[in-house]
Amino acid sequence: MTLFTSLLDEVRACTRCAENLPYEPKPILQIDPQAKILIVGQAPGRKAHEAGIPFDDASGDRLRDWMGISRELFYDPKCVAILPMGFCFPGTGKSGDLPPRPECAPAWRDLLLAHLTQLELTLVVGQYAQAYHFSGKSLSLTERERAWKTYWPEVVPLPHPSPRNNIWLRRNPWFETELLPSLQQRVSEVLKLD
Repeated sequence: MTLFTSLLDEVRACTRCAENLPYEPKPILQIDPQAKILIVGQAPGRKAHEAGIPFDDASGDRLRDWMGISRELFYDPKCVAILPMGFCFPGTGKSGDLPPRPECAPAWRDLLLAHLTQLELTLVVGQYAQAYHFSGKSLSLTERERAWKTYWPEVVPLPHPSPRNNIWLRRNPWFETELLPSLQQRVSEVLKLD
């Protein structure tokens, strides 16, 4: 057993926040040391928890569309790693899913990221992931999205692809006309799809 395999087994058996979850812990992530793209999400939703598959919902459909890749390629861990800030479904609040549990990132994030030595592109999806990865830079999500070229071409901040963000997308048409074509081209280059 390799060090990476052992670490992954330990992560998948994690119960650190069990007393704070609405269901039994079920860490959901997708990772392989050969991955070229990293998707930093927030936490699995209820549907992902039930299926045991990250982004197995309308948000995932939209994210794959934004990236311009198939479901098969998206779920190939040698191409795309999916490492949310929290690995278990945190439950539902008044206006959607609760924030990722705070125990997860400090326990596992750096250990797992150390194995992703082939990364060429990181997509930082949603406000909780952005707050962690862009700490010290107090921008709103919209301001950060507008400044996407600042982080280009290694990192791309993205709003959460949830249908709950349809209003934001309508108010910010530049996102689809400017950012998404560049993102799709970059994904294609990184995964050598041309």
